[in-house]
Amino acid sequence: MHGLHLTADLYQCSGHERYMLDADAIAQLCRDQTAASGLTLVDDTWVKFPPYEGQPGGVTGTVLLAESHLAIHTWPETGSVTIDVYVCNFSDDNSGKARKLMESVIEAFAPKRVLRQQLMRGDISMATASHEAALDTVPEQEMGWEQEHLTPHSRFGYRATAGEKVQTPFQQLELLETSQFGKVLRIDGRFMTSEKEEFFYHEALVHPAAMAHPSPRKALILGGGDGGAAEELLKHPSIERVVLAELDEAVVQFSRQHLQVVHRGALDDPRVQVCIGDGMALMDSTDERFDLAFMDLTDPDTPASALYAPESLARMKRVLAPGGALVLHLGSPVFHAPQVAELARSLREQFAVVRCYGLYIPLYGAYWGLAVASDSLDAKALTAAQAAQRIEQRRVRELQYYNAQTHGALFALPGYYRDLLAPHN
Repeated sequence: MHGLHLTADLYQCSGHERYMLDADAIAQLCRDQTAASGLTLVDDTWVKFPPYEGQPGGVTGTVLLAESHLAIHTWPETGSVTIDVYVCNFSDDNSGKARKLMESVIEAFAPKRVLRQQLMRGDISMATASHEAALDTVPEQEMGWEQEHLTPHSRFGYRATAGEKVQTPFQQLELLETSQFGKVLRIDGRFMTSEKEEFFYHEALVHPAAMAHPSPRKALILGGGDGGAAEELLKHPSIERVVLAELDEAVVQFSRQHLQVVHRGALDDPRVQVCIGDGMALMDSTDERFDLAFMDLTDPDTPASALYAPESLARMKRVLAPGGALVLHLGSPVFHAPQVAELARSLREQFAVVRCYGLYIPLYGAYWGLAVASDSLDAKALTAAQAAQRIEQRRVRELQYYNAQTHGALFALPGYYRDLLAPHN
């Protein structure tokens, strides 16, 4: 005996109000969609609750299926609904039918936010298997492929199940579950970070400049609402203060809820001040100066593009302390060559020392370019011996990508990248 249990929490439902208040209407919806999905209705029962303190009562009901059950609870006072579908897969695989039933019922409620979860149940081998193995039991055609377009002529993706989706005033946030990387955050169709490979990006973003600086005390992160960059910075004992300026509060809350493996509590560390709002306005109003500044933003070809403009880079430079450095990612030299070259040129117009570097980032599906810019700090000049000494002196632990040898390797550019950045890097 084994089966699939699906749950969905629906928020801000905008479907017809009869699906929140009318037991008969909800019952008929479930009967119709059960038949359409190919599952077998045995019986159903529904309860309409009376009004309470001036608010209309909701509906609770259960559909008994030959394969197991469908249950619904509505909260009209908040526009919320919970749904669960459980099917047994003992003699036949009913997973596809269960997913079809779930999605058709969700569609009728027209929620603005949905949190989906799934659980493989019953079989002892599944109960003791890892979460990754459980995901692998879902047929490929049911998990679906979640893809990102790198250019009009290239795209890549992963098998995934969709979880919570949130439309904020600024962007769309999605939580995906993958066998490869665990939970993945996607923003406006772009893969941003994941549980299992975030260290490639966050360690490479933070440690080359932080380790090259003799004693960084204050750091600024523009963006970075997932908390991954802040978590890496806090590994340096000299760090006393991190200001994280994130435009979209929903990213921070989403990460607190779903991406604890990425931020490891850094978002709530007393050394970290989370400032919600326009980061550039903060730059213009502050008199504070930072040893390190990081632009941990969505890509330069997204709505964040204005933050990569020359005037924005100049504003970022203004908040650097003497000997300070600015770090940002440039995009892929493979897929975004003109963009990378132009950003490097803009940085050279603002800073005396610009060191571009790069690495392959699995979630992004490409070799990715970054840069550290300063008027005096040269991150490339840090030798392997010096890097090893500082790692040991600072007792920086739990590094999965960055080490004394990879520091220099990050700045050892492939020929095509070096040529792209000519005349000098």
